[in-house]
Amino acid sequence: MKIVAHDADGCRIVGEAHGSPDAPPLLFLNSIGCDRTLWDEQVRGLSADFRCIVFDARGHGESDAPAAEYGLAQLGQDALGILDAAGADRAHVCGLSLGGLVAQWLAIHAPRRTASLVLANTSSRIGNVEGWETRRALVFAEGLAGIADMAVSRFFSESFRQAHPEPVAELRRRFVAASATGYAGCCAALRDADLTPQLSAIQAPTLVIGGELDVSTPPDQTAALAAAITGARHQVLRAAHLSNLEQADAFTAALRGHLEAS
Repeated sequence: MKIVAHDADGCRIVGEAHGSPDAPPLLFLNSIGCDRTLWDEQVRGLSADFRCIVFDARGHGESDAPAAEYGLAQLGQDALGILDAAGADRAHVCGLSLGGLVAQWLAIHAPRRTASLVLANTSSRIGNVEGWETRRALVFAEGLAGIADMAVSRFFSESFRQAHPEPVAELRRRFVAASATGYAGCCAALRDADLTPQLSAIQAPTLVIGGELDVSTPPDQTAALAAAITGARHQVLRAAHLSNLEQADAFTAALRGHLEAS
């Protein structure tokens, strides 16, 4: 089922819901540079038991890409708009990278809407101001083709890239074809976002998933995130940044186990 929401600024956010409307809602939040197809494996594995809600973050996929700097609160409100459009008052939330930051924001600022959290390959502060400003400048100058090789090398480990060239090439193709304006807008959100002082406010049952080979949010960062959230568990998969693709079965099993225990 297609879902469309409009934020207060008129930005059109597009998503889908898979599974029975009577099943527990499970909202997925994608990484920067990826669209809602990032979660295809998890949707296939979980939609028989959960109502899987996926959407393209502002600036990505079918959603609008306003020529502006985006903020984390704005991305969080987009997610709430999708939940409203899906008729879901409360949902389990699974976010990866930028999506993990948005998930943290939801648990802090909309706790009534957040049943549980899975925070994958993320942190309360990802990167630094200089790094995100440098990347924004490169994207404006060269488009997403200028950073595609760097992004793919961080998304997947070398061994995965060699063993699975076709899905890696398809993701790279989608990355290059995406909106440079939207990507830069989300870089601004990552540049400015730091939820570290607010992590103690998170009360939702939380699983943090790290990637042993992740250089963007390495395991020491995901361990620190879990340690700062009351009662959170930490699990590390042998994967780079997109652990839900590189270790799809293990990721889905960990997600299911957390949901069933929450």
